Amino acid sequence: MSRKPVTTRTGRFFRLAGMTGSVASSYAARKARGLFSEESEESRHEYYSRMAEEIVDTLGELKGAVMKVGQIASQTQDFLPRELTDALQRLQKEAPAMEFAVIRQQIESELGDSVENLFASVDETPYAAASIGQVHAGQLLDGRQVVIKIQYPGVDRSCDSDLRQLRTALRLGGLLKMPKESVDDLFNEVRDRLHEELDYENEARNIHHFAQQHGGDDGILIPEAIPERSSRRVLTMEKVEGDHISEVTRERYDQETINLIGHRIFRTMADGLFRHRCIHGDPHAGNFAYRPDGTVVLYDFGCVKTLRPSTVAAYRHCIVDALNEDYAALDQHLIHLGARVEDHPPVDPEYYRMWRNIFYQPLDPGNQPYDYGQSDLHQQVAANTRSVFQYLNAFKPPVESILIDRMIAGHYWMMKRLGVKTDFRPLLEEYLEQESD
Repeated sequence: MSRKPVTTRTGRFFRLAGMTGSVASSYAARKARGLFSEESEESRHEYYSRMAEEIVDTLGELKGAVMKVGQIASQTQDFLPRELTDALQRLQKEAPAMEFAVIRQQIESELGDSVENLFASVDETPYAAASIGQVHAGQLLDGRQVVIKIQYPGVDRSCDSDLRQLRTALRLGGLLKMPKESVDDLFNEVRDRLHEELDYENEARNIHHFAQQHGGDDGILIPEAIPERSSRRVLTMEKVEGDHISEVTRERYDQETINLIGHRIFRTMADGLFRHRCIHGDPHAGNFAYRPDGTVVLYDFGCVKTLRPSTVAAYRHCIVDALNEDYAALDQHLIHLGARVEDHPPVDPEYYRMWRNIFYQPLDPGNQPYDYGQSDLHQQVAANTRSVFQYLNAFKPPVESILIDRMIAGHYWMMKRLGVKTDFRPLLEEYLEQESD
């Protein structure tokens, strides 16, 4: 169901300011009650749940930067209450569409002509709706089938003020569990990536770059951008179809094909990280499609990050250290990666061993071929998150590598949903032995 958008900066400011005031008042009342009685676990849960609902409802209504940062924050689970991260994760699944009249106006404003003169047809029902824009199927005047990605009005102009308001709301609501310096780094990284993602001309360049990067890869398809029907806020691409992950069923895809798809996905991820140092940072199910011959289609290149050589080197060393159970070296390389506070005493090796043993399971020779469909790694991670608080002051959000973590987590979920059953250890070792280009 479509909602009436809040497209002006003033309207967005007041909507967010109202949310911030409400959250801050609730936090002040909670603190006042705490002066007279000890807060119960039930009361704390009720408070966090109520705040989470109010924040998520507002972000979902406003779309744009605040909704996108909410999605990213949901993956930084160590630094937000679980009630909030659980609610924020819904934003990845719930992106209500904007009415077509608004979309039409945006297309015509950006491309300088009527929709009828620009396209033979545009489907008024969105193909997909997301946080900063939505996609409509269409046809060019020459008959080519395309998809048109249209940015919601006002999103780019309000990006910075939206982020400031959201940060204020989280701080005044007592919902941020990290030092100010880490908050600054995290929000600066999110802002920089969002400014890039809001520039569809930049995305068109990314598409061209990734098409060249994977031009020689068998079974990888990347749709071509149509520059004459694109602008900073409208991006038209050729329509390259495939099955959504929910359509990859055993009736149409045998295990061998699913494993082939898994290997192709792994290679695109590892090539981007270790060889090209340029990664697709938004690998959720909607940005991939599949064909019964094992072809993988990649979509949406707005969230792309070029990595520093030192970051890739530190990440590679961390993986090697964990595989070799060299926890003293791992501690030092995490400092180089920016994930560990340098002046904090070394972390207990047993803490590292616990996490290493969880993440090592898909690479353990005794578990091969590893069945991702039956994997419960995410449940093991959730069951051990409380241990993070023991070392909260020793770690900080690894801003330079946060999209790497996001990419790997997204690929894990795709492997699980696809039901990949294979051994990635030889492939991983191949990349760990290479130096990036």
